[in-house]
Amino acid sequence: MHTIIQGFLVSGGLIIAIGAQNAFVLKQGLRCWHVLPIVLTCFFCDFLLISVGVFGLGALISQSRTASVALAFVGALFLFVYGAQAWRSAWRGGEALVVDSDGTQGGVWQAVLLTLAITLLNPHVYLDTVVIIGGIAGTLSPLARGLFLLGAVSASALWFFALGYGARLLIPLFRRPVTWRLLDVVIGLVMWGIAYGLVSYGISLL
Repeated sequence: MHTIIQGFLVSGGLIIAIGAQNAFVLKQGLRCWHVLPIVLTCFFCDFLLISVGVFGLGALISQSRTASVALAFVGALFLFVYGAQAWRSAWRGGEALVVDSDGTQGGVWQAVLLTLAITLLNPHVYLDTVVIIGGIAGTLSPLARGLFLLGAVSASALWFFALGYGARLLIPLFRRPVTWRLLDVVIGLVMWGIAYGLVSYGISLL
């Protein structure tokens, strides 16, 4: 039980940190846009990456400078574009006012592909799930690593379902145009802040 709790707390502490993926899930939860496929996609990505980390591949990835630099710059470019789109949405307004629309922005596969892009093009997800969580799990016995994995993925499932579906409680607040525009401003700042950090990280490795 102690090992399960350890995995839960380590994973939860890393996942709950503000980032591109959480901002995306929150916004789509508020809009009620394909919430279940988005939440499940986030969870399955976490499950696969944490599993890879727990079973020992984290050290291999962390030792590859080329992979680290490539992920940093590709992820920064993607986050810069995503942040620019949030800024444009904040400036224009209008479309974001449709809080409870479902499917008006695209189908389920578009939601899944966008979620995969936001998740897998962010190098932080590999650092958190594969390297950090994998490094901690590497100090445990084979049986304990399985229990640690159980706790870690449980935290992921709980967080993403709570974030996606709990966002609906905020719908009355986000029926106001100014609230949506403020959210887009914050999301844009977060995306660009992370992109700047990734560029700095990539440059430091060159």
